[in-house]
Amino acid sequence: MSLDNKPTDSGPPPLAKKRAEAVSHSVAVAMELPFTLVGAIGVGVVLGYFLDRWLHTRALFMILLGALGFIAGVREVIRRLPGTGDGSQGS
Repeated sequence: MSLDNKPTDSGPPPLAKKRAEAVSHSVAVAMELPFTLVGAIGVGVVLGYFLDRWLHTRALFMILLGALGFIAGVREVIRRLPGTGDGSQGS
């Protein structure tokens, strides 16, 4: 009789643990998506701002690259959602 209180069952994790892992993964993805979207827009706007300053234009590239950043950010958000995109994540 062992007194070390270690589990002896090395089978698959119980259903509750699987559900908890799925929920924590979903929460992590939900917390990451706004930063992904805002980051893509921010990079586009900053690059456009410096390009406008360099070429002496009036917010042309800032608006254009900001819009491209928005499109890229939305595309990345859709790709990272479970059950959409390239199909690498389960539904």
